Amino acid sequence: MIDLTIYPDRLERAVKRARERNIIIPTFAQQRNPDLIPDRIKAELKSIGLWDLNPRNLFRITWKNEPVPFGGGFGGVNYMVLPKALTGVDARIIVLVGKWFPTGAHKVGAAFGCLVPRLVTGQFDPTTQKAVWPSTGNYCRGGAYDSALLACESIAILPEGMSRERFEWLSKIAGEVIATPGTESNVKEIFDKCWELRRSGQDLVIFNQFDEFGNHLWHYDITGHAVEEVLEKELRAGERLAGSVFTTGSAGTIGTGDYLKKLFPESKLAASEALQCPTLLQNGFGAHRIEGIGDKHVPWIHNLKNTDMVMAIDDEVPIQMIRLFNEPEGKKYLVQMGVPESLVEVLHLVGISGAANIASAIKMAKWYEWGEGDVIVTVLTDSMELYGSRLAELTAERGPYTARDAAVSYHQYIMGLSTDYVEELTYPARKRVHNLKYYTWVEQQGKTYEEIQAQWYQKDYWTSVHGQVDAIDALIEEFNAKVGLL
Repeated sequence: MIDLTIYPDRLERAVKRARERNIIIPTFAQQRNPDLIPDRIKAELKSIGLWDLNPRNLFRITWKNEPVPFGGGFGGVNYMVLPKALTGVDARIIVLVGKWFPTGAHKVGAAFGCLVPRLVTGQFDPTTQKAVWPSTGNYCRGGAYDSALLACESIAILPEGMSRERFEWLSKIAGEVIATPGTESNVKEIFDKCWELRRSGQDLVIFNQFDEFGNHLWHYDITGHAVEEVLEKELRAGERLAGSVFTTGSAGTIGTGDYLKKLFPESKLAASEALQCPTLLQNGFGAHRIEGIGDKHVPWIHNLKNTDMVMAIDDEVPIQMIRLFNEPEGKKYLVQMGVPESLVEVLHLVGISGAANIASAIKMAKWYEWGEGDVIVTVLTDSMELYGSRLAELTAERGPYTARDAAVSYHQYIMGLSTDYVEELTYPARKRVHNLKYYTWVEQQGKTYEEIQAQWYQKDYWTSVHGQVDAIDALIEEFNAKVGLL
């Protein structure tokens, strides 16, 4: 469970800091349902940009922001329904859109779920400690942003091979940015840097997205409810939620699937990864280009007992998709193939990992032979706003994107997706993947044998975490009352 022990002295200092910096913290309930946000705060947001370093933007950590860059209010969940002309399958694929979070990615919510419980209990002292955010990209961006809004010093850690846009933005937000060797799959190098920082004598708190249950809980509660609301609106008579699929990354987002399995017990839940680094599928390793997911280990917060399938996506697939979705010849070809022009014009909302999620949903539909009446859900973590440099690099490397290139991208890399590199997990197979946690977490990162066994055998291990939302909200409300700004 998430530790909610109170440390009174540090809590008092955190309250004082919040009062001085005009900080009010939203509850999980308000992030689920912005109707609960006080009208006064909604009025203040009308003069604040979506990415502004203003503490009121904590209230914009929700799937329900009005999709505008400045002064927006709240509405329904931001999502898209992808037609057969784009996916090649009869099953409907629904994707939640992450661009309209502050920082342009939903990871700002995962970071909130990790930092805020420590802040409102006094476990993190913003006047003396630094928050360290190890990540393969968007999570450390979200952590640095949340830290700035909550008046906390931050250190962002990410691989040196990540997109230029990430580093440029972080250099303005985080107190310190550390680039570790490698790219997406070089997660151990990030962990090693964390141990180095621990030994440095600095007063730090490491918010490791791969083992922080606040990450899992935020998605279980906030993203899970967002998907539920979309399904209540979208499911037609005779339709059902057949499945959900998420590229694993830190395994935070796949916590959404735990919530959906509670609502729809017969639905399937799949975890997807890069074929170039098939850790879950083949105990494999390697480098890949699907920015936003990290590999070569199984995240501590991944509940394998609820995972029905693992699959691998060739990283060339999302690379082809982002060119098709964003280059003029690609957009023109999609319209020729029958994709509505209104949808083509918003496909820039699909980032690289989002493209991998769409490809994964297509493979899942083909594996189970789902068709009309079946619905699959996934998420778009971020948008192409964070990857403009990648398109320029691809043009420099491969030349201008032509109509012939568009035809290849569409027919080979979307319509031609097959059911290779897919495994439907039996009970022993799930346990095999779970057991891989031992080598990272018990041998290297200080977890215990008893803990890894409890994750598999203790019946209430995961549900006890899920039941903590109300307790955290109560602590947030008490904290805000002590601050005295509401």
